[in-house]
Amino acid sequence: MNEHASFRTGFRLILPVLAALIMINSCQKEEERTTESAEFTVSVTEPVDLDLAEIERSGVLRMITYYSSNTYFLHQGMEVGFEYELLHAFARENDLALEVVIIGSDDNPFDMLNSGEGDVIAANYAITPEREDHVTFTRPYNVVDQKIVYSESLADNPQTLEELAESNLPITVARNSSYFHSLMELREEGYDLNIDIVSRDMDTESIMMQISNGDIVATVSDDNMFQAAGQYISGLKEGPVISEGDLIAWAVRKNAPDLEAALNRFLYKHFRFTADRDRPRRSEFLNILRQRYFETGPQIADYFDPDWQFHAGGVISPYDPIVRDVADSLDLDWLMLKSMIAQESRFNPNAKSWAGAVGLMQILPRFSEIEYEDLYDPEINIWEGARIIREHLDHYSYLDSLNQWAFALATYNVGQGHMADARRLVIDQNRNPNEWDNVADALLKLMQRRYYQNARYGFARGIETVQYVQEIKNRYRMYHRVMAIAEERGGTRMPGLMEAGAFRWP
Repeated sequence: MNEHASFRTGFRLILPVLAALIMINSCQKEEERTTESAEFTVSVTEPVDLDLAEIERSGVLRMITYYSSNTYFLHQGMEVGFEYELLHAFARENDLALEVVIIGSDDNPFDMLNSGEGDVIAANYAITPEREDHVTFTRPYNVVDQKIVYSESLADNPQTLEELAESNLPITVARNSSYFHSLMELREEGYDLNIDIVSRDMDTESIMMQISNGDIVATVSDDNMFQAAGQYISGLKEGPVISEGDLIAWAVRKNAPDLEAALNRFLYKHFRFTADRDRPRRSEFLNILRQRYFETGPQIADYFDPDWQFHAGGVISPYDPIVRDVADSLDLDWLMLKSMIAQESRFNPNAKSWAGAVGLMQILPRFSEIEYEDLYDPEINIWEGARIIREHLDHYSYLDSLNQWAFALATYNVGQGHMADARRLVIDQNRNPNEWDNVADALLKLMQRRYYQNARYGFARGIETVQYVQEIKNRYRMYHRVMAIAEERGGTRMPGLMEAGAFRWP
């Protein structure tokens, strides 16, 4: 199955969740309208002291974004989205795991950034003077035009700014959006526009969903977002352009110059203007992302069924029923098991690694009693992988739940021998071998000759194991967050270790 076919097959399973989350957002905001005198407010005025060096020491870059079809969402259990894939490429180049921090209905992304909840706002934000009072923007990675979006149900759709002003149609935008800034500039130019404001950051996709439902008559959208959303949200029609050539960039704390510089070096490789600034030049990688999420071709519109209503529970991948049964039988957290499958094989049952590991959970045939061909059977493979992780958890049963899972995951990835070497190294350094942070540091040291030359099992690519554990932790948190939001509106909660209080990632 090719990449696009796989994307189409799986996306039909997750889009109901995506649509539900958009509608939840919309419902939460419905009665939160305010007057245009509302201020662009922030609570955190002094950013925490957290730059690239501290981020590199932690090994994790945290991305602040919305759960939407172009920024970040789950597809077959894997994190995708234009913003996510672009920032993930930067994280990979810098040996960092990428953690996603979703902006909630009560959250201010600028406060989240400056308080240290996240490190980069990657949410299709245009550079505006108002925003620059609170953050520093990187060099741009996109340029867009802002245009009015109407409901097709309107009998008369103004096609010029003059007609729009005369119509007195309410134009609904979020107060913290760049669209509000553009509309206010048009007012200063003499256009008497009727601006309908939502008090908190209600994302553009949610507003367009309300237009489709007939609750709102007009809004503003970037042209690329309208092009994508218009193919899977019905009832939208474009109007006049209100702003041309807006620059889209990431936002970082004002006191994080090293992180800003690193991001700028990365972005320069993928987006720059010609000498006369007549048109942008994009890398092949960036053009692929644009085609995948915004332009015509095999993309979101091919996978979304607007009539498929979301009901209880939510779906992460086609293997949810199997994973739940296996997890229940072996007393495992099913979302953790799914996080492992996503990390091991990206839910590809035919996956085979360079080392010969096969199937959804990448089982090494030489360490399994299962017949080789049977390991490609999804149910058999999941059972075998779950059995192995259960054995590792039992081996570390004397540890607290946090360290128990971290040790078990690391052992699943790197093997018991290298884990034993790492723990011996920790003991040699007079530290606690039962703390994951200490063992993670030792695994990194086993990449250096002065350490691995005396180790029983020799060199270990510890950075891969440390990132493996971190990325599963991050994905588990995100699965839990997405499922909790969906289940809150749609069905019965499914208990997990995190919910039960027995296990919490830091």
